Amino acid sequence: MSLRIPPGVCTMGCVDIPPGELADVVKRLRRIEGQIGGIVKMIEDGRDCSAVVTQLAAASKALSKAGFAVISTGMRYCSTTEDGEARTVDLRELERLFLTLA
Repeated sequence: MSLRIPPGVCTMGCVDIPPGELADVVKRLRRIEGQIGGIVKMIEDGRDCSAVVTQLAAASKALSKAGFAVISTGMRYCSTTEDGEARTVDLRELERLFLTLA
C-alpha cells in the first residue's frame, strides 16, 4: 500500500516526509475511522447521549494525537537537511500548525 502525503503537511521549506514515517499515523487514523463509524451507529440506534459524547471526546483526542504526530515527524525532517546539517525552521509556521490543533 502506498501512502500519499497530503499537500501542506510539511510547509516549512523542508524535504518530503518519507511515507513509512507516517505509517503509524495512518493506522491510528484507520482506527479512528472505525470509531467514528461506531459513533454514527450509536446515534442511529438511539444510544445514551453521555455514551455518545464520551466516544466523541475519545475520537477527538485521538485525532489531535494523530495531528501532533504528523507535526512532530515533520519537525524531525524539516529541521535537518539530507546530509544532517541544521536547517532554518519558520517558527511562526510551526506555531501556527500547533495552534491549529489546539
